[in-house]
Amino acid sequence: MALLFVRLAGYRAGVEIGDLELVWLAIGVVVGAAATHGVLVLLRAVRSPAGLGTTAERATFATLHTAALAAPHLREGLGPVGAARAVRHLRALLGTSAVAITGTAGTLAWDGPGEARHGADAVRHAAPALTAGRTAVLTAAHLDATAAGDEHAHGDGNAHGDGNAHGDGNAHGYGKAGGDGSGRGGGRCDDPDCPIRAAVVAPVTSGDEVVGALLAYAPTVGAGLARATEELARWVSTQVELAELEASRTRAVEAELRALRAQISPHFIYNSLAAIASFVRTDPERARELLLEFADFTRYAFRRSGEFTTLADELRNIERYLALEKARFGDRLAVQILVAPEVLPVVIPFLAVQPLVENAVRHGIEGRPGVGHVCLGATDDGAAAHIWVEDDGVGSDPEVVRRALAGASVGDSVGLGNVDTRLRSVFGDECGLVVETAPGAGTKVSFRVPKFAPGVQLP
Repeated sequence: MALLFVRLAGYRAGVEIGDLELVWLAIGVVVGAAATHGVLVLLRAVRSPAGLGTTAERATFATLHTAALAAPHLREGLGPVGAARAVRHLRALLGTSAVAITGTAGTLAWDGPGEARHGADAVRHAAPALTAGRTAVLTAAHLDATAAGDEHAHGDGNAHGDGNAHGDGNAHGYGKAGGDGSGRGGGRCDDPDCPIRAAVVAPVTSGDEVVGALLAYAPTVGAGLARATEELARWVSTQVELAELEASRTRAVEAELRALRAQISPHFIYNSLAAIASFVRTDPERARELLLEFADFTRYAFRRSGEFTTLADELRNIERYLALEKARFGDRLAVQILVAPEVLPVVIPFLAVQPLVENAVRHGIEGRPGVGHVCLGATDDGAAAHIWVEDDGVGSDPEVVRRALAGASVGDSVGLGNVDTRLRSVFGDECGLVVETAPGAGTKVSFRVPKFAPGVQLP
């Protein structure tokens, strides 16, 4: 559990705070499950204001709520859209005149007054954090020198003034501390009412790489604001890292899906076309129907619209697949489908069930004489759906199945390890495939999926 300290200034949570008073609040940021499902911000539910009766309780609740509003947008990644939606909440947390978020090449978002005059300069203001990877306190002299195009206006490296711009020992000042010690100085900004007179800039990182910066602008900067900005930038960095982790997981799942498509297509296309060709002369109408089924099957299997589908759509495609296989095997293939209506809307990974049915048909029919039976079922199991595919074929050596689930290339098994990997990646290890088999005893493959899971939705 990471601890984030946030400065609450002004009257933003119904708390009156003096000019020099700082209130530090501790936010518990739950990161245990965040790698897969996001950051969980725990808020205590209350029925009346009496439940948050003290000043500290009201302030804590307001800060937690504001952080919860910012987190989903930061989880979109450090881009213009997510930054623009999150920046106003970050400004509310810091209570400053303005807040900006930059990337390494430009300003991504600004909230507060002064954007027209100073917004384009934010990425230059952020140079100390972007290049050195550390928090810096900027005086008016440096802000104005940057606006004038002087990239070397670092002064003596200290932001002394009247002693309020020291930070907590980690914040390094830039620019000259001229003027009356308030952080004001001469320069390009000639608006006497402009609140952009000083700033704290803190790096936003992903791993060991600086990917952007968080800037807090104010008339003057004290140690409290420097520390609060630095801590908030660390929290923003955590959200950015989680966004990149989610993107990496998505890319891995998409790669697995592309590999599965490539693995299925050679097996199935040849057999389907051969079966259709056998009806062209003897039963042209059936050949036409099978061609349509084949076209619909391949259109679904090679679609590009996302990694999830409903169980109902997956079953419709399985029916097309089975129609083509029955054309090939005739009466040798007996199929039973038992599905509870209430689980049809459940969202599952795309092509999670069809490869299991294909394995059952191939190993339950091709490897034995006589009629082979395949049963596909899905039942309601409270908060989850239980899905299984069973055949009465020749069965398999459990050790061979274990190696297939580990991703090894085993015989002509279609995507068993691929499906297992994607299920575990999306829902967790408890939702992986369970295979029951033995030589001569058939095979049953089953898994459970939650009816609702964070991040699992249709495109």
